[in-house]
Amino acid sequence: MANRTVSLSLAILTVAAAAAVVTWSASPATAAGLSPFGIPGRGATVPFTEIEAENATTNGTRTGTSRFYGQLSSEASGREAVTLDAAGEYVEFTLTRPANAVTFRYSIPDGNNGAGRDATIDVRVDNAVVRTVPVTSKYGWFYGGYPFNNNPGDSNPHHFYDEARTMFGTTYAAGTKVRLQVSSTAQSPSFTIDLADFENVPDPIGKPAGAVDAVAQYGADPTGATDSTAKIQAAVNAGGTVYLPPGNYTLHSHVIVDRVSLVGAGPWYTVLGGRHPTRRNLAAGIYGKYNGQGGPSQNVTVRDLAIIGDIRERVDDDQVNAFGGAMSNSTIDNVWMQHTKVGAWMDGPMDRFTIKNSRILDQTADGVNFHIGVTNSTVTNTFVRNTGDDGLAMWAERIPNVGNSFTRNTVVAPILANNLVSYGGRDIVMTDNVVSDTVTNGGGIHVANRYPGVNGATGVQGTWTLARNTLIRAGNSDYNWNFGVGAIWFSALNEAFQNPTITITDTDILDSSYAALMWIEGQTTGIRLSNVNIQGAGTYALQVQAPSQVSFDNVRAGGIAQPSPIHNCVGSGFQITRTGTNTGWFTDTPDCGPWPAPQWGNTTTPPPTIPPTTPPAAGNLAAGRPVTATSQADVYGPANAVDGNAGTYWESRNNAFPQSLTVDLGQARPVSRVVLKLPPAAAWATRTQTLSVLGSADGSSYSTVKASAGYPFNPSSGNTATVAFPATSQRYLRLTFTGNTGWPAGQISEFEVYTS
Repeated sequence: MANRTVSLSLAILTVAAAAAVVTWSASPATAAGLSPFGIPGRGATVPFTEIEAENATTNGTRTGTSRFYGQLSSEASGREAVTLDAAGEYVEFTLTRPANAVTFRYSIPDGNNGAGRDATIDVRVDNAVVRTVPVTSKYGWFYGGYPFNNNPGDSNPHHFYDEARTMFGTTYAAGTKVRLQVSSTAQSPSFTIDLADFENVPDPIGKPAGAVDAVAQYGADPTGATDSTAKIQAAVNAGGTVYLPPGNYTLHSHVIVDRVSLVGAGPWYTVLGGRHPTRRNLAAGIYGKYNGQGGPSQNVTVRDLAIIGDIRERVDDDQVNAFGGAMSNSTIDNVWMQHTKVGAWMDGPMDRFTIKNSRILDQTADGVNFHIGVTNSTVTNTFVRNTGDDGLAMWAERIPNVGNSFTRNTVVAPILANNLVSYGGRDIVMTDNVVSDTVTNGGGIHVANRYPGVNGATGVQGTWTLARNTLIRAGNSDYNWNFGVGAIWFSALNEAFQNPTITITDTDILDSSYAALMWIEGQTTGIRLSNVNIQGAGTYALQVQAPSQVSFDNVRAGGIAQPSPIHNCVGSGFQITRTGTNTGWFTDTPDCGPWPAPQWGNTTTPPPTIPPTTPPAAGNLAAGRPVTATSQADVYGPANAVDGNAGTYWESRNNAFPQSLTVDLGQARPVSRVVLKLPPAAAWATRTQTLSVLGSADGSSYSTVKASAGYPFNPSSGNTATVAFPATSQRYLRLTFTGNTGWPAGQISEFEVYTS
């Protein structure tokens, strides 16, 4: 979802209103700030108990909260974590249930060469080391632009977290205190802990009656010392049920399955992993036969095992997923998928495929994608966290996807794009899910005619049911658009919706990072909201950037940050029908001004951003900081001026001087120099901008730091101007523009602030 085209239309709001008594068919959640596991009857039933590090006992440092892309806190579950940066620092969790194993989510700073940093952290009980667990940065830390790279010298670091697991060797009772503790900072200067999932893992599952033992009968190597691909493939080719006893099995390529059951001893005991030593595009995975190559495979069952790969990069053409190909009338049950590119990228046509009772963690791209003619298929009761792209997705490229569903899943912290999405499709169901903590370029639930091949017969049509879903801290800023994306949003970029019926019922949208509901890119129709509860939105209840016809029945909203709960610049192109009792989201005078800074919780200003690493003292203090402007032209928003990319820029509204651009440094900092840039391309002809620099300690009272003067910007010398001034301590710095010889507006591609 990284590359997009914006298409906005203009039009006025018309309304038909009625009144009725509010009747909820499901009890809505009553407060934001919830855990994704605190919603009765919704989301996946998981075998673990989760405890957030910020809610545990610690002598470390809480990161503070942030939802700004590129910050450690923004990718954390609940938007906060704890950093340990000295020997002896710890996070201590108190067990609420018996447990013999833990999975913890962490981040350590990356290495300098792209190979990653390796370290260890101790698990302690009663101050005794129970396990010393390896941790690494090699599966996290991506850089640059989509589809990203592993070069620490590039810009845009993100995807900071990974997960490690270990069994204790014994079962500890409820009330036991379990510490994650730093023994040394020699290997890593810091360890950030997001959360811990404690569970009581059952004993290994024995060989089913009549099953083939892939170790005893076919020679598969449970030590992982040798490649077992051919031996497991031979066992699978014999058909029936194939059992993989406890062990770590190395695969240098896919195992192709058809009319077979492949079962393990449980996902903590039977683990498939590895990749080819010389061919990047070959790695551990279980695949059905592709169409045109004898597929789809039929009657496949894979259960009770883990596929934990070794994929450290995103290459979209590489088939290095845990599951792939095409499988009809097949089931994936109780499988742990981690460190592959995609948990399951299924290329149809195929029919009646199910993923259930599974975990999908730490992918470089999607968690699941039903791609090309997948029908009557489902993901249910599955937990997904830390995907590099959409959590659970359907993409009807060229061939319709029909009758698919995502039900009772919990999807947390997709690092790019959406928690749940269907690009096109007919008769789609998304019910009883819980989604939380979207990071960037997407929302909690997305319905769209977008991406190649989604139009005509493959586009959004038929009956869509989105019911009893809970969205927590969903939606976030899009770093291409430079405005927020709604928690639930609709797009018709490729073509208008073809008269579907899309019903959103008994749904809770809680503490949205930006807008709760959003329409963009083309005409959408057939959208009906009933018994929808909106509690908290960082900007608007409704963000309208494209025409639609929408009915609202018993839709209630509160805690909307902006005085006007609707942002609408398309006017009457957005047509509302109201029935029942609707409160808190409607206005006759919607806003059509510049995009406001989001407000989260009960605060009136964004929380401080926490950089993933401490910048050098002489570094650019404004990099990635919150920034606002008095106006902007089109999509050229103020965030472009602090994103480290000289090719993107802020531009104020034309012919409307004075205009200003203000950056928040987070705290008072000694400053004495501002460096201003425009895009270096020769097309940006020489111009002189007249501006002054002002400073403030509180963001309300400003004084002059540098009086107004003209500053030339010449592409032959990098289109850069330096403004020096006597050293001063300021939290907020503001540029006020009163003239520009090259364009009737203020223009800045980079606003850099330095101590000297």
